[in-house]
Amino acid sequence: MSIRHGLLALLELGPRYGYQLRTEFESRTGSTWPLNVGQVYTTLARLERDGLVVPAGEDEGGHALYAITDDGRSELRHWYASPVDRASPPRNELAIKLAMAVGAPDVDVRAVIQAQRMHTIKAMQDYTRLKAQALEAVTRGESVPDADDVAWQLVLDQLIFQAEAEARWLDHCETRLARLAASGPARVAPPPDAPAEPPSGAARREAGSASRTGRRR
Repeated sequence: MSIRHGLLALLELGPRYGYQLRTEFESRTGSTWPLNVGQVYTTLARLERDGLVVPAGEDEGGHALYAITDDGRSELRHWYASPVDRASPPRNELAIKLAMAVGAPDVDVRAVIQAQRMHTIKAMQDYTRLKAQALEAVTRGESVPDADDVAWQLVLDQLIFQAEAEARWLDHCETRLARLAASGPARVAPPPDAPAEPPSGAARREAGSASRTGRRR
C-alpha cells in the first residue's frame, strides 16, 4: 500500500494538515487500511525531505498545513501512469503458511485449508453485505454517491474479488494435496544432520555377496 502516493493525491486537492489527511485517506478507502497520525507525519517528513511537499503555514485552528510541489505532482502523475509492479510481489502470509505446512510433522494441512476457507468465505460475505447496504442506501435515496462513496465501493469490489480468488486457490491446494496423497507419501529430504537410512534387505544381501566375493579373491 502506497501511503506516500495516497497522501500526495489528497494534497493535490489543496493544502491539508496531518489529522485531516488521515481522516480523508480512511474515508476514501473505507478504513480498510487504517492509518495512525504518526504514520502520516512520518510520511509527510519524508515527502518534504524529497521535495514533494512543503509547509504551507497554518489554518485558522493553528494546524500546520502541507502543500504539494510541482515535483510532487510529477511524482503523482508517474504513479498514476505506471502499473503496480508484480516482479516483487508482497509476502503473502497464507501462501507462506501452506508452503511451510506441506511436509511439516504433525500438521494437518487440510485442516489448515478448511479453517482458512471458512474465514475467507465469511470475509467475502461481510464485504458483499457492506456493498449491498451501500447500494441500497443510494437506491432508497438516503445518500447521494460522492467520490468517497465510489472509491469505497471500488475498494469493496477488490476485496470481494480477492476473497473469491483466495477461496478458489484454497480449493486448488486441497485438490493438489489429495492427488499427492493418492500417489503415495511425499518424499521429504532429511535434515543435514539426520542419520542415513539403513539399507534395504536387498541392498544388504548385495553388499554381503560383494564382500564375500572380494574375500575369495
